[in-house]
Amino acid sequence: MKAETLKDSTAVFSNFNFEYDDCDVCGCGSSGGSMGYGTIGNGDFVGLRYIHQQYKSKDGIYNNSPWIDENFNTLQAWARIPVTAKIKVNVIVPYHFHNREFNDGSTQDINGLGDISVLGFYKLISPKLDGFLPEQQTKFKHNLEIGAGVKLPTGEYKRSNNEGSVNPSFQVGTGSWDILFASNYSVSYNNWGLGALANYTIKTENEKKYHFGDQFTYGINLYRSFITMNAKTFTPISITPILGLSGEVFGENKSYGLPVKDTKGDILFSRIGVESNYGKISGGVNLMLPVSQNLNAGNVEAKMRLGIHLNFVL
Repeated sequence: MKAETLKDSTAVFSNFNFEYDDCDVCGCGSSGGSMGYGTIGNGDFVGLRYIHQQYKSKDGIYNNSPWIDENFNTLQAWARIPVTAKIKVNVIVPYHFHNREFNDGSTQDINGLGDISVLGFYKLISPKLDGFLPEQQTKFKHNLEIGAGVKLPTGEYKRSNNEGSVNPSFQVGTGSWDILFASNYSVSYNNWGLGALANYTIKTENEKKYHFGDQFTYGINLYRSFITMNAKTFTPISITPILGLSGEVFGENKSYGLPVKDTKGDILFSRIGVESNYGKISGGVNLMLPVSQNLNAGNVEAKMRLGIHLNFVL
């Protein structure tokens, strides 16, 4: 088979529906801090994802308080399941195992089931499939979907975990029922694509009378898919490098109805990653590094976020 013939025969796969969905709460949230509800390289799936986040926070409220290292680790079972041609359901079930090391060498570890998220997405705009053959395909396509859902208080919240440290997110759950809104828009031309998102989380007071502030998240991602085919098995293969920016804005927390000082903030991340599909198997690695941040009046610093996933495409 000539290379040019192979290129034409695989061009039909160049219009996969690439999407990027977004996040919940930093640290103890079920989706793990801007790593999202889905991936760029596949639509419907079931799979596993591991997320690692590194932070530094002050062990106290004074200017000379020592800094402590905090590591947030999350293993998720997640899925994006089709209900109809336009309706999808996203489910994320996280298990957290976090740790932090104090200035005196002592450590603290917490682990357990996190807050489960369930969202429904409705596709307002779908790409038009003009035909199966490459010459029948439209090069320019775009997608728009909106979603809403709920985060359940399945993860345990302990007030004692906040004592000493100014980082209130060192938890396996928020203990609250939260309402999630999500929107995604993507546009592609041939194998190039650009995705934009804007999401909002309305948080409520938990049984311990602690109320995490609402969160707004936005982002943009540029990607290029390189697609070929296994000549023996005719299995499509894709590799998709990703570059992007993602921002988060946190509202002020409340305790017993009163504002908690220095708990709001904002952060902007850069993102670099790669995702790949081989037939029904999809995997990827994404690294996020802070560009600018002002979390908890400078008393909390994000260092990095790393996500690794392996999915089975439905």
